[in-house]
Amino acid sequence: MKIAVAGLGNLGKAVLREIGEEKEFELVGVFSRRKHENGGIYNAPVYPFEIIKEFKGKIDVVLNCMGSASDLPRTTPYIASLFNVVDSFDTHALIPEHRERVDKAAKTAERTAIISVGWDPGLFSLARLYMGAVMPRGKTFTFWGQGVSQGHSEALRSLDGVLAARQYTVPVPSALERAKSGELCETDTAKMHRRVCYIVAEPEADKEKLKSEIKSMPGYFKGYKTEVNFISFDEFLREHNSMAHAGHVIGCRKTEEGVDTLEFSLSAASNPRLTASVLLAFSKACFKMQQRGEYGCKTVFDVKAADLLNTKDSEKLL
Repeated sequence: MKIAVAGLGNLGKAVLREIGEEKEFELVGVFSRRKHENGGIYNAPVYPFEIIKEFKGKIDVVLNCMGSASDLPRTTPYIASLFNVVDSFDTHALIPEHRERVDKAAKTAERTAIISVGWDPGLFSLARLYMGAVMPRGKTFTFWGQGVSQGHSEALRSLDGVLAARQYTVPVPSALERAKSGELCETDTAKMHRRVCYIVAEPEADKEKLKSEIKSMPGYFKGYKTEVNFISFDEFLREHNSMAHAGHVIGCRKTEEGVDTLEFSLSAASNPRLTASVLLAFSKACFKMQQRGEYGCKTVFDVKAADLLNTKDSEKLL
């Protein structure tokens, strides 16, 4: 498969590392709005994003690794008008709107796009689906963290006056334990988590204004108990260089015999690296679906599980 990467942030770099360890992928190049010398990043040719259209017919799937806050809503529909594409759009409330835009572009071009691929949305979405199907009268709870959220950190960096930022999602311990025991009734994720932000602000930035903007940001921090800490760049580099993350999806129901619990959990040493692995797995499915004429925008729910692996490899798992 001929693969290309759009975007060269943390996720784009992680995808390049994963491609380097997979023999079935051929990297065509990286398309970035940042200035890089060709060959300087993991021996990959780097091109300006503006010329990606010149590679039409030379790429099987583009992995769009740009940010959800402002880039993916604009660039994924554009890429879908030219190539098969997989992205990691992670603003849950806006997925239907994003899907509609991408679907129109992909169907017109007879291409296949799979959006919102990662571990949540993505793997956790599938866990919620299976748990809801198996226990329709039960409840399903999702806990994120403790760890760094790439999407929320990118949203912080998009604000004027922010030089660097990390956002940690932290589950409320009592809520997590009550969910596992079947006692948790609350399903509002904002009451099950808190968000902790570490910001390196520009010297002239109005910190109180920034704090207000962060706490009122819809889709990211509004409604959550959010802690905003302003720190120096030296402290940021020293204390906040990890990209680890974790999470749980817990399904439970009460029966006459007791409590049934299903749980899917993960602990990732590198959030970008794990997300990159998921993107590459779904890129295989994306290419197969387009070859079968399954055009338009898809989510993980539309993908045949066997398409994520070679046929012989999938049969071994039965």
